[in-house]
Amino acid sequence: MKGQFAVETENIELRTEGQEIDLIDLSSRIRQFITTSGIREGRFTVFVPGSTGAIIATEFEPRLIQDTKRVIKQLIRKGDGYEHDKIDNNAHAHLRTTLLGSEMTIPVIDGCPTLGTWQQVCFADFDTRPRRRTLIFQIMGVVSE
Repeated sequence: MKGQFAVETENIELRTEGQEIDLIDLSSRIRQFITTSGIREGRFTVFVPGSTGAIIATEFEPRLIQDTKRVIKQLIRKGDGYEHDKIDNNAHAHLRTTLLGSEMTIPVIDGCPTLGTWQQVCFADFDTRPRRRTLIFQIMGVVSE
């Protein structure tokens, strides 16, 4: 594909409730960012610059969100005798992020993120207090002529 290579970056501000697991669907913001960038073919990345938030891909259906929260809580339980809890009582939040990851890269084809029919990209905040979060959206690729 002919065209000019470009990189666009934007910081996205979010507020979370501090409910131990807050899940926020980012999909519409991602589509808007990609469209505004003008990039037709490339790679989109979302990154959480923090150690208690993750990026996941799932169907953002209410019952599945409940199931997701339940399974995450079962896998890494809050207050399970972690050493880090002696410092600030949120080891579970850090460990959940370590397990799930703080970034995701998605191919962009014909100006659209290549997600499955029922797949959404979500921010997961695992901290136990309300937070102001910044996510980094970045896209690199070719702007069509």
